Amino acid sequence: MSALAGNAGAVRDGAAPRRVSLLGSTGSVGRSTAALLEAAPPGAFVVEALVAGRDAAALAAQAVRLGARQAVLADPAGYAELREALSGTGIRVAAGAEAAEEAAASAADWTMAAIVGAAGLRPTLAALRNGGVLALANKESLVCAGDLVVAEARRAGATILPVDSEHSAIFQALDAREPAAVEKIVLTASGGPCRLMDQAQMAAVTPEIAVRHPVWNMGAKISVDSATMMNKGLELIEAARLFPVPEERIEVLVHPQSAVHGLVQYADGSIIAQLGTPDMRTPIAYALAWPRRMAVDLPRLDLAALGRLEFAAPDLARFPALRLAREALRAGGGAPTILNAANEAAVRLFLERRLGFLDIAAVVEEVLLRLGAPPAEGLEAILALDAAARQEALRCAAARRARAA
Repeated sequence: MSALAGNAGAVRDGAAPRRVSLLGSTGSVGRSTAALLEAAPPGAFVVEALVAGRDAAALAAQAVRLGARQAVLADPAGYAELREALSGTGIRVAAGAEAAEEAAASAADWTMAAIVGAAGLRPTLAALRNGGVLALANKESLVCAGDLVVAEARRAGATILPVDSEHSAIFQALDAREPAAVEKIVLTASGGPCRLMDQAQMAAVTPEIAVRHPVWNMGAKISVDSATMMNKGLELIEAARLFPVPEERIEVLVHPQSAVHGLVQYADGSIIAQLGTPDMRTPIAYALAWPRRMAVDLPRLDLAALGRLEFAAPDLARFPALRLAREALRAGGGAPTILNAANEAAVRLFLERRLGFLDIAAVVEEVLLRLGAPPAEGLEAILALDAAARQEALRCAAARRARAA
């Protein structure tokens, strides 16, 4: 199954403490992971490294609470503030992209890769080279450089565990001993805040509306991706990299209750589903304790109170991002890298109020048409293509604004 849970030997099963590192520690997934570590029995975990973007105050407080051995900011501008906040604690402090990569490569048994976007690619690869377990919440790494990531995991004897709730659900429901018996896998989507809107209402969506997810509490970029359904498109590409199922047998269903996170249908017609309260701490805890499970103090899913489960096919006319992701996956080469980079650039412009909501997918489609699916072999080629796609997205967005003026 690729590098997915491919090396149980890489996990020191039963050994304590487990040495962990968090990449993207002050983001939504990072904070949830930190909360689980704080609630764990004393001595169960040792925090080797925390890596954050630019929030020095939050990182310093987190490092003290978790007793981390080192705290690193990717943005060197916050180094002085971080150093002062952690003065006298004995916690090592560093800043900058190289320092973040070095921290990612620290001797951890388990690393959470939760840096949002393509910025997480280099640290993710650095963590894989160290072997051990990589809990992957940075779906963009697999979208941009799936072959590279999987090859690095195999070379280093590392194990990749999915942390996205949908991929964690598939992983739990999938019988890895009989991949040929899998008929299809199904990722579920809440539909986001725009699920019931018509085209005119969607054209008027503001950043405030787009980030107001009806079920999940996520960061701004991921929330916008959920509103456009690009998030599900990226997850579709990630699923194709992770699981032994061809693209045409990976489906998406809109499920507004967000109780069923993923389903696997087998050749005998059986469907195995994973259900749970929509809280990221559940899949994080599953990855953190794997191959065992750990107790988590969360509200339990009450099916009687829920009453019913609804499912519907996604509307590809209103949510073209999902179609674009599937087309990029089929095109192969650098198309998924272009898709992801153009989307990141377009979402940023939308959050800055420089691009309309419906223009996000339109810009991505235009960039894909202009750049095609060129080869993207090796990290430097992938990063160069990523940069080119971002620049093209900026040009396309500027042209759309000029035409609308």
